[in-house]
Amino acid sequence: MTADVDRERPGARPDRGEGEVSGGYELFRDDWGIPHLRAADALTLARAQGHATALDRAWQLETERHRVLGTSASHLGAEAVDWDRFVRRARIADTARRCFDRLAPETAAWVTAYADGVNEGLAEGAERAPEFAAVGLAPGRWEPWTPLGVWLSTHILFAGFPTKLWREEVARRLGEDRMTLFATDGPGTAGSNGWLLTGARTATGAPLLAGDPHRFIEDPGVYQQIRLACPEFDVVGLAVPGIPGIAHFGHTGHVAWAITNAMADYQDLYRERLRRTPDGGVEALGPDGWYRAHAHTETIEVAGVEPEQVEVIETDRGPVIIGGDPGAGDEPHDVAGSEASDAAEGAHPESGEAADGTFISLRYPPRVTGELGFDALPALLRARTVADVDTALDRWVEPVNVVLAADTAGSTLHRVAGHVPVRPYANRLRVVPAEDPAYAWRDGETVPLPRTEADGPAGIAVMANERGLAAPLGIEFAPPHRARRIRELLGADTDWTSDAQAAVHTDTLLASARQLLSLLAWAPALGPAAERLRDRLLRWDRHMDADSTDATLYARLRTDVVHRLAAHPALKGVTGADDPWRSAAYPALFRPWLAAVPRIGYALESLLTVGLLPYEDRLALVAASAEAVAAAADETPPAPWGELHRLSPWQALPDRTPDASVGSDAQAIRPGVAGDHDCVLSTSSVPGVTDLFARGPAARYVWDLARREDSRWAVPFGASGVPGSAHHRDQTPLWVRGALAPVVTDWNLLHRTTHRPEETPAMTAATEPVAPALRPAVHEQKVEGFGTVRLVPVDPAADAELLHGWVTEERARFWGMADHTREQVREIYEFVDSLPTHHAYLALRDGVPAALFQTYEPDADPVGECYDVRPGDFGIHLLIAPAEGEGAVKGYTEALLTAFIAYVFSDPAHLRVVVEPDARNEKALARMVRVGFELGPEIKKPEKTARLAFLTRAALGLA
Repeated sequence: MTADVDRERPGARPDRGEGEVSGGYELFRDDWGIPHLRAADALTLARAQGHATALDRAWQLETERHRVLGTSASHLGAEAVDWDRFVRRARIADTARRCFDRLAPETAAWVTAYADGVNEGLAEGAERAPEFAAVGLAPGRWEPWTPLGVWLSTHILFAGFPTKLWREEVARRLGEDRMTLFATDGPGTAGSNGWLLTGARTATGAPLLAGDPHRFIEDPGVYQQIRLACPEFDVVGLAVPGIPGIAHFGHTGHVAWAITNAMADYQDLYRERLRRTPDGGVEALGPDGWYRAHAHTETIEVAGVEPEQVEVIETDRGPVIIGGDPGAGDEPHDVAGSEASDAAEGAHPESGEAADGTFISLRYPPRVTGELGFDALPALLRARTVADVDTALDRWVEPVNVVLAADTAGSTLHRVAGHVPVRPYANRLRVVPAEDPAYAWRDGETVPLPRTEADGPAGIAVMANERGLAAPLGIEFAPPHRARRIRELLGADTDWTSDAQAAVHTDTLLASARQLLSLLAWAPALGPAAERLRDRLLRWDRHMDADSTDATLYARLRTDVVHRLAAHPALKGVTGADDPWRSAAYPALFRPWLAAVPRIGYALESLLTVGLLPYEDRLALVAASAEAVAAAADETPPAPWGELHRLSPWQALPDRTPDASVGSDAQAIRPGVAGDHDCVLSTSSVPGVTDLFARGPAARYVWDLARREDSRWAVPFGASGVPGSAHHRDQTPLWVRGALAPVVTDWNLLHRTTHRPEETPAMTAATEPVAPALRPAVHEQKVEGFGTVRLVPVDPAADAELLHGWVTEERARFWGMADHTREQVREIYEFVDSLPTHHAYLALRDGVPAALFQTYEPDADPVGECYDVRPGDFGIHLLIAPAEGEGAVKGYTEALLTAFIAYVFSDPAHLRVVVEPDARNEKALARMVRVGFELGPEIKKPEKTARLAFLTRAALGLA
């Protein structure tokens, strides 16, 4: 066994000292604050995972627990009532209890250990999370079944059953033949990507597995980077906070797996006929006549207002999730039979009641079978081969996923996993009558799940929610564009490495633009401005890059076309005043699935291709849009796409806990990003509604089967869910650029920590501040006629007062911190100190602070998006202290630069120094030219217009 493997072993002792042992486990963290847990056995490790998650994600865990119980409104207020009502009516918590009771005893013990760990850590985690104080909430208690409830509530809407409500409305308003007019195969909403390269396609000869799950982006994130190690297994992966183990994306060192949503349909909606009995009970009509249904009433507490009552009704099909009061009176009241009298009187359905006066129940597999698939989770952790993963996934239930897996022996897997019931095709398509036995599920039967070879002649397997392997299981899928583009990119090389996968993750080609641009090309009788618009967009490369104004112009055209289609008489029945979104017939929770304009936007490609309008009408519509957009562009030129296409994550408490660790910089909190909904970089705005996006890559991963330590990962924010902490948003710059952090597997490279989040030796070792002159120097140089220059690391706490005085002076206005408080300056440099790619130093002249010197790796900094970064580029920032300085010694700054450049070029990997002073700072630019820098182009940054300048080794005679 090699030394590298020895250092990865759970039993190996790190050279730099043990992590703290508490309750039988150890916690280490890497430079990104990612927890690495090690325990003596699997049960202790599960408890450790729960405990560490509670420390890092206390607010997130409690948010999820309340969402399971339907108690969110008790502290979040009336806005959360719709969700609380739904999960109570859907009986999520009761279903979780049922499923827990059916777990194998060893799995139940494992899940219980996780919940115990959560309970042990919640109080401490809540003390650090300001959200608890903001809403006056105390942490509650996790039951052993709570993780199953979190899984259910997280995925109950995943299969998109509310789309059946939309299809019913389309059929009723536009005709049965129009029911699937808005199918998302052209195009679809954001979706996940995954791909597998066999050894024939990689530089190492071993498989690579990579991808990015696209979901609604939440803050804190829905995935948690983690390592779980004990003598039985040692797994790195992306866990779901609140769920033990690693379900979706993991690497055991021997085998790796990943999933995407199969887009299968496995949940059904039934139109129920209910009636109230004289004793206040509820009866439902089934295939065998009327029978007593389950009914009880629950109370929803709502912060600031009176509580609400919700009646929970369950028929033989499932819980009733849509419908009002079944009626009252001395005689049984047949709701369905009351439609005629209601219509005659002009009555409107009660809020929450379906449009035709009936009630709708939801039938979903875990409620029917009592199985959720959690027995698969510990088996995945213990997997060592593809066959082990395959066997474990035979126990998977929901959501139904497409799976790719590969092991170190070169074996591969490509299959669907989950539970899809056997029932008529109509059940997948629409709401079906409950009393008709033809629409019943066939007891105990499931649809055979497809599988295929992943190691065919091309050596490439792709899963991107398209109509492919899982086609027999669903109705609507993502369009084929992402899957085709990924195959095209991967097929261009046979020497792929883990680092090179970022080029696939971040591809921005928008293939679905073809149909609209084709119509634009043939649009008749355009005016001069519209012709210029047409010519410009036809020359556009169709990449939705962040710096592209053409991408913005295309988005404007698309939006205008969507609005014109929405106003067209052909769609009158579902748009404008008749938009189903406006109806009170359905709970507000389902309105996003019932809104016409987003449906038109997502289906634009197919609506412009066939079926809706004659070709001449489509041309005329696009021509009218071109004229309007061209006229607007003359008045308001398009901004770069990244200025408009910004992340808008979901937060339980939006804007109430600003992240001070990055100051008030909106770019860090709501970054602008490239991509669009049909790009591989699937950052999904809502065409026709907004350019902001809430769905996108919830994580990125690359699993390397040759060397696990060459694997890579990143999440949108960071390892910590605590606002203001060093690792709350430190991965955002990586995520925005598509860069990835290394997966550290050598225990010797991890930081010994306590069980408190994010503590590293750099943060905890020193109890007293050390004066700059007493700190170890990273570089020391005597400059003739000037003195000795020493570079020492900035101590954010100890140096905050000094730095605040420097950066807030008028002479430092180009530094961009003139209005910052001392605390903000400290927090900014704590953030810089947490980054492995950025460093800040004090330059001391004969022991006295003389300048602030910062270094960074351009490909890990926003400046890297503004020019073509070369291997060996190394960026620097320089702020001269307002000391006696410039006038006291001639050539003061040049003397300091001499030392700084010598330090940079002391590393042979650094080939070129990059600076980017404010373009208005003529003094700094002239100084750089005198030293030997070559001026480059101006670049646009969010905070300034900068001028690039480069200094090569050759310019100094060092080549």
